Amino acid sequence: MRIFVTGGSGLTGPAIVSELIAAGHTVTGLARSDASAQRLEGLGATAHPGSLDDLDSLRAGAAQADAVVHMAFGGDFSDTDAMMRRDCAAIRALGEPLEGSGKPLISTSGTLVLPRGRVTTETDAPDRDSTAGFRIRGEDACLEFAERGVRASVLRLAPTVHGPNDYGFIPMLIAAARKTGVSAYIGDGSNRWPAVHRLDAAVLYRLAVEHAPAGAVLHGTGQEAIVFRDIAETIADALGIPTRSLTPEEAVPHFENPFMASVYAADAPVSSEYTRKLLDWEPTHPGLLEDLEHGDYFTGTHS
Repeated sequence: MRIFVTGGSGLTGPAIVSELIAAGHTVTGLARSDASAQRLEGLGATAHPGSLDDLDSLRAGAAQADAVVHMAFGGDFSDTDAMMRRDCAAIRALGEPLEGSGKPLISTSGTLVLPRGRVTTETDAPDRDSTAGFRIRGEDACLEFAERGVRASVLRLAPTVHGPNDYGFIPMLIAAARKTGVSAYIGDGSNRWPAVHRLDAAVLYRLAVEHAPAGAVLHGTGQEAIVFRDIAETIADALGIPTRSLTPEEAVPHFENPFMASVYAADAPVSSEYTRKLLDWEPTHPGLLEDLEHGDYFTGTHS
């Protein structure tokens, strides 16, 4: 298939591009800069100039493709409404050229859209008051195309997609520990996080492109419930510093951001049992704690 990818030069995107190409697909990636274009071309993809704000470019890329994978997301987290308006407009621009074709449209969301405090599944309704509730409108925009002749599906990723050269939530947690001299968790640290290795997530995206039915909601979680205190203690051991429990009020200045504090406090275990059975997906790469102990989180670009 000819696959148009947004976000292909970001954190998880290059692994997805490489996985798709290795499986025999041809990939064109949205590139908003020369550096993005060079990275995509280095992976064996073709660069397509444009950005999420360039809706004509998105439509043109999707119109020439047999499938679309939408990974790109970003903006000013102080204005999440503007972020979601931008994302929804991009999803509609990507989906419209596919109407009536039966072609796949895979849009990315996060498991933090789900209710807290219990293990949630692919059939659970998202919670608009959740940590990432602002992403639900993007899910809805994608799934609307399932009623318009598009094999549209949503893939929710765990809050940490870990692996080499990570620059997501875990490196931010490590940076706060280095700066403050303590590896912190909130309350008693019993809140649970899902996680997935980047290479396992890449395989899931490929399987979704090839096989996910219209209207599917998929969970990209290799581990469903890692106790957050265990993450903090693993970081503390690696840095040779103590752990510390924070109150929710103390967490905001420690992590220098109210949103980050809410993310690290989230008790958000997530099952991917349905996704695994539906697509015959079985994660095989190291779990998060093993990656922290033996990966590059405390060396190289993270040192």
